[in-house]
Amino acid sequence: MTAVLLESVSAHREAMIDFTRELVAIPTENPPGNAYREAAQLICRRLSELGFRDTRVEGDCVLSFVGKDEQTLYFSGHYDVVPVQSPAQFDPQIKGANLFGRGSSDMKSGLAAMTYATVALRDAGALRNGRVGLVFVPDEETAGPRGSRYLVERGLGAHGIAMLTPEPAGSVVWNANRGAITLKLTVKGKTAHVGRQHEGVNAFERMLPVANALLELKREVETRTTRFSIQPEAARRSILMLGGQAHSGVNFNVVPEVCSFTVDRRINPEENFAEEKHRLLAVIDRARAGGTQIDVEVLQEGASCGVDENSEPGQALARAIEIVTGKPAQFEMCPGLLEIRFYAERGIPAFAYGPGLLSVSHGPNEFVPLKRIVECAQIYALTAAALLG
Repeated sequence: MTAVLLESVSAHREAMIDFTRELVAIPTENPPGNAYREAAQLICRRLSELGFRDTRVEGDCVLSFVGKDEQTLYFSGHYDVVPVQSPAQFDPQIKGANLFGRGSSDMKSGLAAMTYATVALRDAGALRNGRVGLVFVPDEETAGPRGSRYLVERGLGAHGIAMLTPEPAGSVVWNANRGAITLKLTVKGKTAHVGRQHEGVNAFERMLPVANALLELKREVETRTTRFSIQPEAARRSILMLGGQAHSGVNFNVVPEVCSFTVDRRINPEENFAEEKHRLLAVIDRARAGGTQIDVEVLQEGASCGVDENSEPGQALARAIEIVTGKPAQFEMCPGLLEIRFYAERGIPAFAYGPGLLSVSHGPNEFVPLKRIVECAQIYALTAAALLG
């Protein structure tokens, strides 16, 4: 069966490249959330052409199931992309051994790989004890309100035994991710001319004690480390970053009426999300109790998660990677948020592994190696066959 699946996937190489190029050409920028309907229609059309009959659209998400039994291996990926640096990025180009374009790496090539892995599995009769659930979602780049978070309310992961998402993890498997709480704090004051500053209230100066209190929390937070593998050693520390964005005042000679800055807390899997959120907000509440007016806007929230690499799905994935690439699988924690968290919190082992490269994703010269599209499709097919065959 292994040889049959490898050969079958290879036979779809040009179709995978073609599907990737079609997807890249659709400008699904997020924010603001462009062309979602157009992308969903393309995906549905391609699935129909491939003979997938159990397909449905829920909101902006596309779900398709192949196989008969209830237990399900989910291949889930997102079709939204970060904004481009140039409109030319939506004109996919093959240059040598690589395909260039926005989303080629993160993660439209992965959508093609998981689709044609499923074709190979179906045609080889490898889905004897379960089914594949293909899930195409938007809004991953903005924490999933119209994507996976939307599906959570509608039974995401039903009967799931594992989940794979084609994130651009390079040569590693991400089996964990940090949680995130991102806030925008706005401190209020009162404007006045510098020559009459006694009539104003300096929002910048009122911000400083708040920032200093957060710096004290930062020093404590960043003594903690994760047990999950991540390189280099310094990356194992928990994170609290201040001032990713900051703004104050309108001119050098005017007392600033408003001062705003962001706080980005990244939480290791071993930490308790609710407790860490409470500790962060408690700093702000103490400042308010002291008379400082602070507005808080939550820009992002997402839980951390960690999955055992020695679970049956993890080992099936590891074996498939070694068969196809000739190299042992390496498991690491992703430094950012991953949609594996939506499945892991439901007790479903979930992993991120895709053809793209994190080093070029979101950049002006984003690309994916063509060879990796085929390799990842083969790996997905072998993993699914091991779990469902």
